[in-house]
Amino acid sequence: MQLHLATVEDTARLGAALARTRPPLAAVHLHGDLGSGKSTLARALLRALGVSGAIRSPTYTLVERYPIAGGEAWHLDLYRLGDASELDFLGLDEAVATLWLIEWAEKGRGGLPPPDLQIHLAIDGQGRSARLLAGSESGRAWLAQLAESAI
Repeated sequence: MQLHLATVEDTARLGAALARTRPPLAAVHLHGDLGSGKSTLARALLRALGVSGAIRSPTYTLVERYPIAGGEAWHLDLYRLGDASELDFLGLDEAVATLWLIEWAEKGRGGLPPPDLQIHLAIDGQGRSARLLAGSESGRAWLAQLAESAI
């Protein structure tokens, strides 16, 4: 699925649609250059899931955890990760997350849940482009629901 996100509001609508249609357990790998909108989309999705208060960027903490209906969302930003072995220090083996939002997932290969959905974001003029790819059967069902919903 390919989308053009002309405004921040379009990104928020995509986040809300992802929240509305998400499966009970999901891993989302967010790809794109710095400034492409990964954190903005993650925040919009978390807001739509009812997270109130500050939604901090995990740029320096590497992981932020948020209670959501039916479990916990973990937002990871692995940009500063030097090696995938550093994931051992994040306590991911105790993972109770029902939703994983992982920025720079390629830096943690082998130590992360495989993606149900991959979202590739890029700067596109004044807005952003988003390419969504399913990585599992659950992801395919998620994309099908998303395509049927009003974004």
